[in-house]
Amino acid sequence: MTQASRVEEREYLRTPTESTDGARQLAGRRHVLDLDDFTREEIGAVMENTRAMKEVLQRDIKKVPALRGKTIITLFYEPSTRTRVSFEQAGKILSADVISVTGGGSSVEKGESLYNTARTIQAMDADLIVIRHPQSGAPHFLAGRLDISIINAGDGTHAHPTQALVDIFTMESHLGPIEGLKVVIVGDLLYSRVARSNLWGLTKMGAQVVLCGPPTLIPSDFQNGHRKEVGHPFTNVRIETNVERALDGADVVMALRLQLERQRAGHLPSLREYSRMYGINSKRLQLAKPNVLVMHPGPMNEGVEIDSEVAHGARSVIEEQVTNGVAVRMALLYSLTAPTLHATPDTVESQQLSKPGPKPRPDITSRRVYLK
Repeated sequence: MTQASRVEEREYLRTPTESTDGARQLAGRRHVLDLDDFTREEIGAVMENTRAMKEVLQRDIKKVPALRGKTIITLFYEPSTRTRVSFEQAGKILSADVISVTGGGSSVEKGESLYNTARTIQAMDADLIVIRHPQSGAPHFLAGRLDISIINAGDGTHAHPTQALVDIFTMESHLGPIEGLKVVIVGDLLYSRVARSNLWGLTKMGAQVVLCGPPTLIPSDFQNGHRKEVGHPFTNVRIETNVERALDGADVVMALRLQLERQRAGHLPSLREYSRMYGINSKRLQLAKPNVLVMHPGPMNEGVEIDSEVAHGARSVIEEQVTNGVAVRMALLYSLTAPTLHATPDTVESQQLSKPGPKPRPDITSRRVYLK
């Protein structure tokens, strides 16, 4: 190999340099459970680090040695394509050893509890667990009992923080700062963990959030007056049951999947009725601003919550959300598991990723949980 080719290879393998200030904002964070305990500065730091990681994804050789020697476990008790694959791809691009565990085919089928499964993974000297679980609170349960980092990849109807960070990054990429943007979220608000995490993230970043959906799919906090209590974080969130009023002047329109598997309680008369009343189509989209972004966390029910021509139209950034998902998850994996949060080409090339000593048990304090 010539000297020139070695230099070229090192250039591809280097990790982009993050801002010292941005990295410092994430110092000390061990878990990503939801965005309720993120500060605005921390969210900004994730955005900054994600921009650096996108540089890696745009190279011909998409590989850096930043997490070589680290072990990441993806523990998924629910079906997933986008989230699971993006986490696995993110870990492998950073050169971590990524092991995928699902409920089917594991000891879970033999009756092993979530706690014992996670303890077994920890005993194998893993560095981080990415978990998706049908029960709300499962990631918090593990974070309070294990000595390794936990990332919540979706728990029940509670939270999906990494998807919210993906959505915020996608908005900023096209529209600049979130402050003052009108973001309209339309659909199944009652069961959507994506909507809950987006509420935390978007309000902290200063967006004007409008929630729109049938009254039967709006959380009780927004119907029983609790939202108007002093200190409630979502006092300024606007609620609309008329989709045309909601879309008027919108900068961003995010359609949520109508979660068919959770509609057995009879919240809707029919899918056709929902599509007629709340589906995002080209005519309704004309009420928004000309440069409106159309988003959807996926998977989509085309023809129900969103028309195909809108989902694949000129204003849609839905596929870009998937691409950005890899970069955001790279940034989070790196921030939680790298031995130093401030990476330079020299330090990443030379650092020895030895196993750290035992981590202190986290001090978990109880918080009031909104939107039950």
